[in-house]
Amino acid sequence: MALGKVTVNNLNLGQGEINAVERHFLFIGKAGSSDEASQLYSVGAQTELTEALADSPLRAQVIAAQLNAGQNWTAAVYPLADDESIGSAIDKANEVQSFEAVVICDEQASASELTSLHNQCASLTATLGRWCFALVATKGILSSQTWSEYEAEQVALVNGIAAHLVYAVPQLHGNNLGVLAGRLCNRSVSVADSPMRVATGSVMGLVEAPEDTEHVPLSLATLNTLANARFSVPQWYPDLEGTYWSDGSSLDAKGGDYQFIEHLRPVHKVSRQVRLRAIRRVGNRALNSTPNSIENNKRYFMQPLRAMSKSTTILGEMFPGEVQVPQDGDIDIVWTTLSEVSIYMVVRPYNSPKSITVNIMLDLSSTAA
Repeated sequence: MALGKVTVNNLNLGQGEINAVERHFLFIGKAGSSDEASQLYSVGAQTELTEALADSPLRAQVIAAQLNAGQNWTAAVYPLADDESIGSAIDKANEVQSFEAVVICDEQASASELTSLHNQCASLTATLGRWCFALVATKGILSSQTWSEYEAEQVALVNGIAAHLVYAVPQLHGNNLGVLAGRLCNRSVSVADSPMRVATGSVMGLVEAPEDTEHVPLSLATLNTLANARFSVPQWYPDLEGTYWSDGSSLDAKGGDYQFIEHLRPVHKVSRQVRLRAIRRVGNRALNSTPNSIENNKRYFMQPLRAMSKSTTILGEMFPGEVQVPQDGDIDIVWTTLSEVSIYMVVRPYNSPKSITVNIMLDLSSTAA
């Protein structure tokens, strides 16, 4: 070469942070005013919702969510026009923002409506590479119904449905859906925590508990029946002040991996982050079939899991990460052809007790001496 040359390239290795969509929900329901219909509103912890939205069940649910979510809460609200479908609203909103969940505030009264929402969430993954689940309102008790009639009606509604992306929430108090949505968005806990977690505190904003046509108040027996039928409901503990929550139960089939929301959310979080990492490896010879490349890329793809597994210990008490620390063998990279590769990863959630049995024994041996 006759002349010396120097070339300096600034390489982008994709080491920056990824904007999180966790705890950012989309609320959809009939508009309280025709002027606000078919528009996407961004709201937050400081938004005065009674001024931003007209009176409607949609506004009531968003207010309950804001109250329970606490600091730094953000959401989007899409008021529906009378002739507008929920599916169309979800598609329009996703043209502007991404969401961890959609919250359907209008009561859904048929199995086909519930399965349609599951299919809509699944289609977001297929078309946009977005993972999303749906919190869905079902009806509360009518003044003409007994509790047994209401229980039978609700159990029949979800019977036979297999929809692991749908969480059915009966509107027993009128704003149960918003209360649960806010509790799931509260930043004092992680996406791997169950809404049943008592240490999170009592739920806030539930209106007066309902009665049936015979003036019998809502009971734990009714709540237990609904919870066993895969509904997500509030609960309380005798002699403990406050109202708490039951499982975040999905309509997954028996034996499914995603029957509870604390298992689904971490897997969705990992999926979002790993997808972007995989995109950066398309056509990149840094990922090749040599042993050195395979090992390097195992570390590359496991980085989100390592970050999510970090625990903190304060005053001797450990606060676990969102998932367990990855183990050797939790990832494998397999070349299926010269240009196609399959990656298998394992996500291990922590167990948390939902039923605790304490056995107390009396030792009288010291009194015989």
